[in-house]
Amino acid sequence: MSQKKAVLSRRNFLLTVGAGGAATAAAIVGGKATAPAVGKTDKRATEGYKVSAHIDNYYRTTKV
Repeated sequence: MSQKKAVLSRRNFLLTVGAGGAATAAAIVGGKATAPAVGKTDKRATEGYKVSAHIDNYYRTTKV
């Protein structure tokens, strides 16, 4: 009987550790979501994708 109790407590410990890790990860991810600053724009984020000469050259050289 004591062996069965030891196995169950080990399982409960591992279950608790796993659940605690998942809860910690969820709290960290949820905490980093913040609203962007109003009026402050990142120039790189608004430009979009543009093909330049070196990118055009790369695409040209990769054609089979």
